[in-house]
Amino acid sequence: MSASAVIRDFDDFVKVHGILLAASGVPPPLYRQLFRKLSSETFDGGDFFSIEPCEGGRQRRLLLSTDFLGKESNVFLVDHAWSFRLSDALQQLREVPGLAERMATLMCVDLDLKSNDENPESEIQEEKKSGSLDNVLEILQTEMDKVKERGVDAATWLELEELGIDDEMLKSLELSTKFPNLVALNLWGNKLKDAETIIQEVTKCRRLKAIWLNDNSALRDCGDRISKSILDGIPGLEIYNSCFTSNFGKWALGFCGSIFRPDNPGCLSECSGSLASITTLDLSNRCVRCLPKAFSPIMLPSLSHLNIRGNQLDQISVNDLLQLLKSFTLQTLEVDIPGPLGNSALQILEYLPNLSFLNGISASVITETGKNVIDSALQPRLPEWAPSEPLPDRVIGAMWLYLMTYRLADEEKIDETPVWYVMDELGSALRHSDDANFRVAPFLFMPDGKLASAVSFSVLWPIQDVHHGEECTRDFLFGVGEDKQRSARLTAWFHTPENYFIQEFKKYQQQLASRSIPAPKEAPISRSILQHDGHTLQVYTDIPHVEEFLTHPKFILTTNPKDADIIWTSMQVDPEVKKALKLTDLHYTNQFPFEACLVMKHHLAETILKAQGRPEWLQPTYNLETQLSQLIGDYFVRKQDALNNLWILKPWNMARTIDTTVTEDLSAIIRLMETGPKICQKYIEHPALFKGRKFDLRYIVLVRSMDPVQIFLFDVFWVRLANNPYTLEKSSLFEYETHFTVMNYRGRLNHMNTPEFVREFEGEHQVNWQTIHQGIQDMIRSVFDSAAAVHPEMHNPHSRAMYGVDVMLDHLFKPKLLEVTYCPDCGRACKYDTEAIVGNGGVFRGRDFFNTVFECLFLGETAHVTPL
Repeated sequence: MSASAVIRDFDDFVKVHGILLAASGVPPPLYRQLFRKLSSETFDGGDFFSIEPCEGGRQRRLLLSTDFLGKESNVFLVDHAWSFRLSDALQQLREVPGLAERMATLMCVDLDLKSNDENPESEIQEEKKSGSLDNVLEILQTEMDKVKERGVDAATWLELEELGIDDEMLKSLELSTKFPNLVALNLWGNKLKDAETIIQEVTKCRRLKAIWLNDNSALRDCGDRISKSILDGIPGLEIYNSCFTSNFGKWALGFCGSIFRPDNPGCLSECSGSLASITTLDLSNRCVRCLPKAFSPIMLPSLSHLNIRGNQLDQISVNDLLQLLKSFTLQTLEVDIPGPLGNSALQILEYLPNLSFLNGISASVITETGKNVIDSALQPRLPEWAPSEPLPDRVIGAMWLYLMTYRLADEEKIDETPVWYVMDELGSALRHSDDANFRVAPFLFMPDGKLASAVSFSVLWPIQDVHHGEECTRDFLFGVGEDKQRSARLTAWFHTPENYFIQEFKKYQQQLASRSIPAPKEAPISRSILQHDGHTLQVYTDIPHVEEFLTHPKFILTTNPKDADIIWTSMQVDPEVKKALKLTDLHYTNQFPFEACLVMKHHLAETILKAQGRPEWLQPTYNLETQLSQLIGDYFVRKQDALNNLWILKPWNMARTIDTTVTEDLSAIIRLMETGPKICQKYIEHPALFKGRKFDLRYIVLVRSMDPVQIFLFDVFWVRLANNPYTLEKSSLFEYETHFTVMNYRGRLNHMNTPEFVREFEGEHQVNWQTIHQGIQDMIRSVFDSAAAVHPEMHNPHSRAMYGVDVMLDHLFKPKLLEVTYCPDCGRACKYDTEAIVGNGGVFRGRDFFNTVFECLFLGETAHVTPL
């Protein structure tokens, strides 16, 4: 993205932005139109689109307001209403005037703050809810007139929803006397508080088939007693509060098949053939556990569309249910997967081969793609908030449904911290579709031809023909297929089948439970690599601290790698590097083959889990690139069990906590995958604290051999403290200096002398550090034993290495592994003298750090280190 001149014409534009244009996917015939609109900042979307509320005002959608828009016929600019780095989000919402208000309106999280003047519909609703006895009596009189017309034996259906009926009014209505053949009574959303009154009045209506008492305050306190008394008192009741009772049969099926309704309540005696005309039956979310005799092809000969979502159906086996469904001539079926028909869409289609659609997806498409879990009718995740929650916090909770991201880069490097942004009101109203009719892509316009002048937009263009009134949609996961966990990633925006993910998690747990590693081999006595002629060992290094502090007389520095005995470098010594530096297999290097199994976070977790299952010193850890389904299942199980659900996301291979996030928001966890490969690890929500603040410990491990494992722990370790007192307040999750301890690159350094820390920590918590230290030693040994067991190819007789191991303690003072670091920063180790409070003790001089490291690894000495 380099250029040296201001953009003067279309040719300049293409020359400077060619790579960006190709990456955006904008069709080349639209380049010229895009150039004109960018140059003149033409935002003409308002001439083509309109925005309207949906989902009860909790979302917005974009409609085409012009007559027609052809495929790839136009391109539109979408402004970025808010761009930010994630760590700055909450602060900006609190401090930038008008930002929180605009975002809250855009994300529909300010509905309860709008006045009744802005929402006249709510006024009408409230007026209706506070209705009078006269209004109710008027409704009853109308129904009594209908009974006279139909005959005294005619069935009655009363709709008395949200009329402000209280206990005394219900008694005064004498419904059982006025309507002896009452079959359906809707009292939803009234003001009934007394359980005895409800039970007494409702159970008088002995012929009821359906009763709705939802959203009455009495049910909050006495719901179980009311339901039991009513079900016992009216044996023929088939629907109670929208759920089917165990006695449901023909009437309930007729109600869900739109046969029985207020203007046609049904007849009191059984009418053969009354269900025969039903073609579509929606039994979703009816608490059905078993299907009645009335559910048969004899009673429902025309049934071709069936929805049984949201029902356990646990009193009928999978095979019996499949056999029953096979007896119908079903064309479409809606069912939870996994669920009452098993875990596989493909197996369902095998047993029901006449189905054309399963969960809204064509049977042929399911077969072609091989997808086991499918759904086209996913319900959207909608923002939730407490009335007392301030606008900035509401926006933080809702923003993951709207955010998009990009990284800045120039010819030299890529920006390590991603930019997140929210499109303007028009762009944010584009909802998701797997079969989208528009595409959106971010675009950086550089009017001066340089990155410094860049202005970010999104560009929008139609990828199908669109007609007036059609909803305009985009694919939130454009280019992401099932090979990249598309179905699981949709959980960021939609309520996907929880049971599927929970089962995936449980299967994974069972796999981990069966794993263990063999006992380690006895380590031989190490020998020095010095030759008998006693010549000094030549060391080639590109690390300044080694150049400055390696002063041991047995080692001498050289600038020629070919002449060196030892290569001690910060770069990876791969075959290309060996060839360029003319190295042989006889050169000693400070790295082991396949050591990525330790120093890359996803490989470290994989190595330990393969070897040991899930040891208590490793927090639950998932590779988001391959284990998203298992993570989602773990999250749902924790949510069901009301357990803490705070997680930390870490890039595979970035240091200094770059792009690291702490969150309890599942949508955020999934969306953060977009900024690069990460692990997601259960956050240690109750760490051991030092004077109220978090801390971690850095240990140095020296490895002479991986077969057998021969490792040494440096007797000196270092403590790093967070700057702010620890808290789990939501707003604190954006405070780097509360939840992180690595301050070398940002924040105020907060290091402490180790002996002083240990003495004060023991006093504060009344613990013995030697006991804690023994647990840490055992854990570190297990880490390297795991690597040796899972990756025996790590061993190389000409490899020696030093690793940094970062450890935290939980509130029970048990160690937790954070990470293993290759070629750790040793500036602090070289700079400060300190007392070793473990091992052989004594004062350790910082300037001797690398002398000690090289003595241990290459001369076989053990001063200031402890063999593990």
